[in-house]
Amino acid sequence: MDISEKILKLRKANNLSQENLAEQLNVSRQSISKWETGQSVPETEKLIALSEIFNVTIDYLLKPSEIDEISIRTEMLEKQQQQLVENERKNDKILFIVLSCLATYLIAFAIYIIGHFYFEIWNPGVILSEFIIATAIAITINLKHKYKVDKNSMNN
Repeated sequence: MDISEKILKLRKANNLSQENLAEQLNVSRQSISKWETGQSVPETEKLIALSEIFNVTIDYLLKPSEIDEISIRTEMLEKQQQQLVENERKNDKILFIVLSCLATYLIAFAIYIIGHFYFEIWNPGVILSEFIIATAIAITINLKHKYKVDKNSMNN
């Protein structure tokens, strides 16, 4: 793998666009494109900056090696895996919020039905009060869950 391929793979592994990398290096996007296509090679000061941005050695950038390619691919896969785990956590959080709110409002609705049909309570104030209480319960459940999740993530 030559320097052009390494710059391209490192840029993508770090989720940087050509524009983002160009800004960090104070060069044009076209310069980054030329480096990545092998039309030109970065100057020494830009090589130093690239090594710092990507946290690699200048030797790594300049010397061809198959081991380096494997390590970049491994790093890219690890970042993708971390992103998948983070997305799964977000989806679990959303599911918990939706289900806990749904359960709370179903309980409030059941209480309303019992009160209306068995005790013949038909007062808009009671309905509004039940809705407000259900909302407060749903918020409390979700805040306690968030606190518990945040506390667990800080301990890990």
